[in-house]
Amino acid sequence: LYKDFGLVKGIAFDSRRPVGSPMQAIKVYELRAVDELVFLDVSASRQQRPPDYDLIDELADECFMPLTVGGGVSRLVEVRRLLEVGADKVCIGSAAVEHPDLIDEAAAQFGSQCIVVSIDFRLGPDGARVWTRSASHETVRDPVDLAREVAERGAGEILLQSIDRDGTMSGYDLEITRDVSRAVSVPVIASGGAGSYAHMLAALKAGEASAVAAASMFHFSEQTPLDAKNYLGANGIHVRR
Repeated sequence: LYKDFGLVKGIAFDSRRPVGSPMQAIKVYELRAVDELVFLDVSASRQQRPPDYDLIDELADECFMPLTVGGGVSRLVEVRRLLEVGADKVCIGSAAVEHPDLIDEAAAQFGSQCIVVSIDFRLGPDGARVWTRSASHETVRDPVDLAREVAERGAGEILLQSIDRDGTMSGYDLEITRDVSRAVSVPVIASGGAGSYAHMLAALKAGEASAVAAASMFHFSEQTPLDAKNYLGANGIHVRR
C-alpha cells in the first residue's frame, strides 16, 4: 500500500507503519520471484484525487512483472492514463460501488483482462458489508452480491480484501472467500490475513480462491515468495516457476 510518499503496512487498514520506498520494493520483489504486484494508493480515494501518473510511469519502467495499480480511479480517462503509463491492470475500488458504470465502460474499452475490482469488506452484526474510501465509509452492500454485479459488468478479476484481518497475519477469511469464489466465474484473489504458507494453502483449497495476496508476512517475517511457491507446489497447487 502506498500513502503520501512511501509504502505502508498496518492492521485493519489503519495505524500504518512505513515499510520503505515503492521502487525499492519493486526491485526486491523482482529478485524474489513474485508473480504479480498490486500497488494501491490508499490516500488517493480518501482525498478524492486522481492517481499519481508520474510515479506509476517511473515504477512501471522498473517493474518487469505484471503490475496492477489502484487508488483514486473513478473515471474512464484515469483508467486509460494508467494503462498508458505502464500499468498492466487497473484496480477499481470505491467507484465500483459509487460509479459502477465505470466497470462496463472500462471493460468495453480496454478488455476485462485488465480490469480488477477491489471489494473491501468487514464483518458486522448483520453479516459482511462492503466498505469504501480505504475502509472509512460503510455501505449496505453485501460482498457476494457486489461480486456478482461487478463480474457481470465486466470485471476480469476480484481482489477480495478482509479489513478485519488486514495485517493481522491470522489467516484469510475463508468463509467469505469461498462464498464469493463460488458466486462468480472470474478469478478471486484472497487478501488480508496471510501469515504463513499454510494460510495461503487454506485460502486456495478451503477458500476456493484462484490466487492469494500477501504483504505483512513478507515484510515482517523470514518467509519468502519463493518458499511460498515451493510449499504450495508440494501441496498440489499449480504455481508459476
